[in-house]
Amino acid sequence: MKSDAAGAVKASRTLPYEAVKASLRGRIAAGGWRPGVRLPSERELVAQFGCARMTVHRALRELEDEGLIERRQGSGSYVAELHPISNLLQVRDIHDEIAERGHAHATRVCSAARERASAEIARAMRLRKGAPVFHVRLVHLENGVPIQLEDRHVNPALAPDLLDSDLSRTTPSRLLFEQAPLTEAEQVVEAVLASEDEARLLEVPVGSALLRVSRRTVSRGAVASLARLVHPGPRFRLIGRFSV
Repeated sequence: MKSDAAGAVKASRTLPYEAVKASLRGRIAAGGWRPGVRLPSERELVAQFGCARMTVHRALRELEDEGLIERRQGSGSYVAELHPISNLLQVRDIHDEIAERGHAHATRVCSAARERASAEIARAMRLRKGAPVFHVRLVHLENGVPIQLEDRHVNPALAPDLLDSDLSRTTPSRLLFEQAPLTEAEQVVEAVLASEDEARLLEVPVGSALLRVSRRTVSRGAVASLARLVHPGPRFRLIGRFSV
C-alpha cells in the first residue's frame, strides 16, 4: 500500500493533508475499515503515505472533527460507530435506546447529592428557593464511548428513592417512569460549545460542538425533574417523526 498511497499524495493537486484525509475517508466509506476497527498508527501512516507526521496528524484530526473516527488517548484512532439516534419527540430511557441498537450501556456516576434549590432551579421546578432537591450528574457510555452527560435535578417528593438507588445500574429516567409517571414534558434543543468540564467528562476537545437538550418533565401537575442532556455533536443525532 505504501507505493500506491504515497503516489496518490504526490500526484494530488490538493494539500498533502487533504489527500491523506481523502484516502482514509474513501477506505472507511468503502468498508475497508469497519466501525470499531483500529486504524494504523500515525507512524505507520507516515510510512504508507511518505509524508510528514504533522500531515497525518492534521488529516486524522479533521476526520475526528467530522465524526468519522474516534481518537483515544494512549490507544490510537478507531473508525467511529454509526451515530446514535435519539427520538426528539419521545422521552425514553437511554439504556433502552442503546440496547435496541445492540450496544452496551454503562454509566459513570459523577455526583449524587441532596441540595437546596437555587433561585433559578426553584423557579423552573415551581418550588420555593432553598427547597430540597436531588442533583445527579452522570455520563452515559455506549460501547465504552461517552455519548451523554446528564445533569438532572429531581423533586424528592416525586422520586424519594433516587439517591438510595445504584445509579450505575439503573437510570434516573427509569426510576422516574416508575415513581412519577410522565404526564407532560417540554424541551429545548440547542448547539453549544464544550466547556472544560464537559470536554473532560465527554472526552472531547474544549470548544467542540455539543448538542444540549434541556428537558422539564411533569407528573400529575408537579415538576418531577429538570434535566440538561449534553451530547458530543459528531457522535449523536436527534430525530423526530410525526404525521399530519
